[in-house]
Amino acid sequence: FRCSVTGLNLLLQALLLIRSFFGFPDVSDNYSSLVSRASFTSSPVSYPAFQDVNHMVIFGFGFFLMVLRRYGFSSTGFNFLLVVLGVQFSVLAEDLLCRTAGCSLWSLAKALVSMTAVVISTGAVLGKANPVQLIVMTLVELIFFYVSRWINRKFLEVPEHLSVMHVFLFGAYFGLALASRFPEAPPGLDKNRSTPKSELFSVLGTVFVWVFWPSFNSILAGSEKMKTVLSTYLALTVSAVAAFMLSALTSKDGKFRMVRTR
Repeated sequence: FRCSVTGLNLLLQALLLIRSFFGFPDVSDNYSSLVSRASFTSSPVSYPAFQDVNHMVIFGFGFFLMVLRRYGFSSTGFNFLLVVLGVQFSVLAEDLLCRTAGCSLWSLAKALVSMTAVVISTGAVLGKANPVQLIVMTLVELIFFYVSRWINRKFLEVPEHLSVMHVFLFGAYFGLALASRFPEAPPGLDKNRSTPKSELFSVLGTVFVWVFWPSFNSILAGSEKMKTVLSTYLALTVSAVAAFMLSALTSKDGKFRMVRTR
């Protein structure tokens, strides 16, 4: 286990280092322009919006995956490891498959959005896959997701920002398909049980995801950014009210159950 995880991570870091020296001239040649204030204001992706999505993926989904009693710390740690590795690999895949012009805040934003599919799939195999399998799943799923994006743009003529937003649907189906290949746990070993503390952290992750969702949906929207933020926030408010109403209607004592509103 130790050799497998370390060797796989070292291989990925070596590939990123080699590609950074020979494939990302913008990072070394135009470093001063990339970190200048003008580059942030002129970029189609603002740094505050990028940070919102970064918080959502790392904190939101990291706490959200803590719902299982046996995998609280490990799920948060695995989520962080997969996100940072997946962003690196996604930038490489974007450069090799899509022929982008170097690394930029736009490419990092698309990589972070693409990683959401992997994070969603992780929830389906949590407690079944070990870290090596999760890392391999991340690499394979990102490749398939980029192929799916290419099909959407090439044959279905879906705009770029909309094809990237298929992460939720793609991640859910990929995770379910992968989970079906793992054997069921023995009857006496209850791995799916939760505790009030784990459910509390999971609800906290849900709140993080809820707060930053408008930034996530609008980060690649371009000129329609404000319209996307408004429509997403209004849709979230309606869904939250509906969740609380259904929670009160379906509980025996007529009280809210925060775990159900997740």
